[in-house]
Amino acid sequence: MTTEVRVPALGESVTEATVATWFKKPGDAVAVDEMLCELETDKVTVEVPAPAAGVLAEIIATEGTTVAPNALLAQIDETGKGATPAPAAETQKAAEPAAKQEQAAATPANAQEGQKMSGKSVDVMVPSLGESVTEATVATWFKKVGDAVAQDEMLCELETDKVSIEVPAPAAGVLAEILAPEGETVDAKARLAIITEGGAASASANTQQPKTEDPEVKEAGEVGSPGAGPEDVKPRGDVEDAPSAKKAMAEKGISRDAVQGSGKDGRVMKEDVARAASAPAAAPAPSAAPRAPSAPQDAAREERVKMTRLRQTIARRLKDAQNTAAMLTTYNEADMKGIMDLRNEYKDAFEKKHGVKLGFMSFFVKACVHALHEVPEVNAEIDGTDVVYKNFVNMGVAVGTPSGLVVPVVKDADQKSFAEIEKEIGELGKKGRDGKLTMDEMQGGTFTISNGGVYGSLMSSPILNPPQSGILGMHKIQDRPVVVGGEIVIRPMMYLALSYDHRIVDGKGAVTFLVRVKEALEDPRRLLMDL
Repeated sequence: MTTEVRVPALGESVTEATVATWFKKPGDAVAVDEMLCELETDKVTVEVPAPAAGVLAEIIATEGTTVAPNALLAQIDETGKGATPAPAAETQKAAEPAAKQEQAAATPANAQEGQKMSGKSVDVMVPSLGESVTEATVATWFKKVGDAVAQDEMLCELETDKVSIEVPAPAAGVLAEILAPEGETVDAKARLAIITEGGAASASANTQQPKTEDPEVKEAGEVGSPGAGPEDVKPRGDVEDAPSAKKAMAEKGISRDAVQGSGKDGRVMKEDVARAASAPAAAPAPSAAPRAPSAPQDAAREERVKMTRLRQTIARRLKDAQNTAAMLTTYNEADMKGIMDLRNEYKDAFEKKHGVKLGFMSFFVKACVHALHEVPEVNAEIDGTDVVYKNFVNMGVAVGTPSGLVVPVVKDADQKSFAEIEKEIGELGKKGRDGKLTMDEMQGGTFTISNGGVYGSLMSSPILNPPQSGILGMHKIQDRPVVVGGEIVIRPMMYLALSYDHRIVDGKGAVTFLVRVKEALEDPRRLLMDL
């Protein structure tokens, strides 16, 4: 019987991958789930496990071949014919690092013990990461190998470019094996760990402890990557470059120090080598000098902290917004006396009836909804050569958190009351500060409001939240002298700023939008009358 080895799911919007490295050659014996080869996409590196035990009969896609999802990579002969003779297999085993042999020897023993206890192992998989999210980084393991776990107890925390996700235990038992250690990037369908149902914690801990304590065992090549030799054993914290990148550097005679990696933790990818080969010789020099050499004594007083994935994504998206959109900002100011008087008059009755305080945000959301109906292009987005008009309003509300700025979304804000909006913004804000926002609560926004006034900002230009075409900046309310009815009076004034994508929103539309927001804020009765 022959079993086909095919390209696994590569994630949404990923249409091809390159075969980077084969860990096995035709004629080699393979076990179920043993890693056969490694694929590289423009986003992640994907390892391909063996779907069945047997002999690798034929490699269809050789190293360097570009393949599509579900393409045929190889064939496995499950009858075992053509297997490498036993002496050769023993020679290969002897060539592996001693630590890896111990690890391989310990695992079956533990597996047999777990089978005696319950006869069932349960995989811990990456949970749903949300639309368009194809990978996550294992941030923290709350349990170690050998620990007893209860069903739904939190095992680890994953970090994506948008939110942190906690992974619960799918069953009660013992954490038998951790497949994805802290710091590793995993795809949306990866296995994180294995739980042995009904196992005894102490027995498992004694068997598996070396895997988590010995850094050399853990770093002896990628997890589950057969064939890693002594040269692959690296100290903890070192970064393993992509196999295709190593090959390209060797072929081109390029030093590793001359290449700046764009992968996770500075990992060098194949395209990085190509860039280094075509760049001037002096180009890599700036990356080799992170601080000015004129003051080396300052190094002892500095602290270098790696950016979180969330902060890296915020930085990348904000820069992408500047590079992509024709961003422009228009300003106005609003007299907040009308809203403040209305709040003072009804805030007690409002809180008593609805159980939530009447704040400014619901007024701003309602004012923006009103203005978006009149100027729909501010609530639209560009998709290639099309303009997509949204006949609904999902209002993003920027929230500052210890990890950075996040933008949870009030869905169908145009259909909700003041009380519903206040309650939802309060709940989303609390989740954001606690790091409990879900992917669904972060997606689908059509327009965004950012309130820099809570930090004391008097005026600023907010940056677009792609692919949205508009964002409103609120600012500090400050008493200023203004002319009303020919007289100078003191009024609580707020500067408003609308940043918009000039590719889709003309100046007239932007100014009209901001004027409608101003009018609604200065006379809230207009919202009730739809004026």
